[in-house]
Amino acid sequence: MSEAPATVPSIRARKRRDGATPIVMVTAYDEPGARIVSDAGVDIVLVGDSVANTVLGYEDPLHVDIDVMAHHVAAVARAKPRCLILGDMPWMSYHLSTEDAVRNAATLIRAGAHAVKLEGGRARLPVVEAIIRAEIPVMGHLGLTPQSVLAMGGFRVQAKSVDAAEALLTAAKDLTAAGCFAFVIEGVPDVVGAAVTEAIVVPTIGIGAGPSCDGQVLVFHDLLGLGSRTPPKFVRQYAELGRIATDAVAAFAADVRGGSFPSDDESYHGSAELGEALT
Repeated sequence: MSEAPATVPSIRARKRRDGATPIVMVTAYDEPGARIVSDAGVDIVLVGDSVANTVLGYEDPLHVDIDVMAHHVAAVARAKPRCLILGDMPWMSYHLSTEDAVRNAATLIRAGAHAVKLEGGRARLPVVEAIIRAEIPVMGHLGLTPQSVLAMGGFRVQAKSVDAAEALLTAAKDLTAAGCFAFVIEGVPDVVGAAVTEAIVVPTIGIGAGPSCDGQVLVFHDLLGLGSRTPPKFVRQYAELGRIATDAVAAFAADVRGGSFPSDDESYHGSAELGEALT
């Protein structure tokens, strides 16, 4: 478990090749989830736009805006987690202008985030530079970028060709030079994850990018077995809380229908005098 709360500078320094412990990041979208993640000793809690498809029932993350994300960041921040709070910038919150991007990033910071994450390669350089000039730390996100699901034709492994892998590597170097303090690398071959990790001086946090990254991230609902969909190949499920919760609710329903809930111990009792007055 982390001995002290993670900060942007402490995360930036966490390269495994320098002997650092791998970074652990998990998503959370509310106060109970943030407490669980924090108590487990995670380094970064990502308030991801994956809230759209893990919590809100959408098919992809394109259906949440900056107000929704600020709402969930604020809920996570109320838990006062002992980890870095990373707010995901949703689709169209940084695509129209640098002014919009800075304003929307500030909205997440004011809601309680310590840094923001945004997707995309070299096309995002002006936006990243503008947000960093506003003293807001930025984590990049390369490879399979879920906000590009329509352009990519689905959630597909990226950077499988030499040209695509080289383009990703160039983007990582340029965005590092622009000031990104770390990167999520998602859905790429393991050799690509390893090459990017080796080539840049800031940490990589993998999700479906192989074991060589400087850290790993999973979605809260995936690793706990709370999702309704078959999890991706890269997910290791550590519990089946969805089944446990269903069994618990079914037991409650059976007790209510059978008349055993509430019991005498689970009821408030009035005096005999009160009972007689009401009959």
